[in-house]
Amino acid sequence: MPKVLVATDKPFAKVAVDQIKSLFDHAGYDCRFFEKYKSQEELVEAAKDAEAIIIRSDIIDLEVLKNAPKLKIVVRAGAGYDNVDLAAAAERNVVVMNTPGQNSNAVAELIFGLLVYQARNGFNGTAGTELKGKKIGIHAYGNVGSNVARIAKGFGMEVYAHDPYVPKESIEADGVQVLDNSAELYATCDFVSLHLPANKYTIKSINYDLLSHMKADATLVNTARKEVIDEDDLLKIFAQNETFHYISDIAPDNKATLEKDYGSRCFFTLKKMGAQTAEANINAGIAAAKQIIGFFEEGITTFKVN
Repeated sequence: MPKVLVATDKPFAKVAVDQIKSLFDHAGYDCRFFEKYKSQEELVEAAKDAEAIIIRSDIIDLEVLKNAPKLKIVVRAGAGYDNVDLAAAAERNVVVMNTPGQNSNAVAELIFGLLVYQARNGFNGTAGTELKGKKIGIHAYGNVGSNVARIAKGFGMEVYAHDPYVPKESIEADGVQVLDNSAELYATCDFVSLHLPANKYTIKSINYDLLSHMKADATLVNTARKEVIDEDDLLKIFAQNETFHYISDIAPDNKATLEKDYGSRCFFTLKKMGAQTAEANINAGIAAAKQIIGFFEEGITTFKVN
């Protein structure tokens, strides 16, 4: 009977908790929910006898891994997994998985909520602009990016994308125009939506050299990771391009400066909101539970990331 810890500082919705519990009960697993904890030390203690862990934005670091000798698998309920020490997990033969695609529509819908809010000047009573006929660029065309393209076409936008890791033919099959490099994407589009993971190749890759290609009145929307933005260079662009806008559900470290100096041209949600829908919450949690069961019962590692 594998012992599963569902460790969520920000808990799953009750309906998701009930369905996760039902899946593990049916499989005969010992499942325990560890929610709203106050410190990383508490997580280290709670994980000591776990053989599997499900997390959301919770941190699985070296201390957790060192003190959980029975641990075999960690599943991040969501797409990003930079909150897990992959190297330390691999050294201890702990499989790490994510649940790609489960919150993709939720993130894509959030993007258009942000875009409409910005295009209508924060609904402040002044005349804004429409999305129809505008050009949107998708930087990295994965599960979220393809959903952004689908919704953008519904708005009547022209859709462009750049992703060297996705076959051009696959993107074009969605009715999206493929551009050969990111600089061309940023120069072409009125709106650019970021979907890059945070890794050694992408951290601070959205820098002055790239952002300087953006036209007047252009908007950058980031629902990926704040680390991909070079924040010093972002400040330079705000100063240089007097109609540039930046909107995000991840507040940058220099949020206070941006809001003080460029408050009408930036907007940040109070917390990361991409997966904050009932549907995404349920889908990601259930997928994580099913992946753990598939791993123990059949050795399935389809979504392994380490």
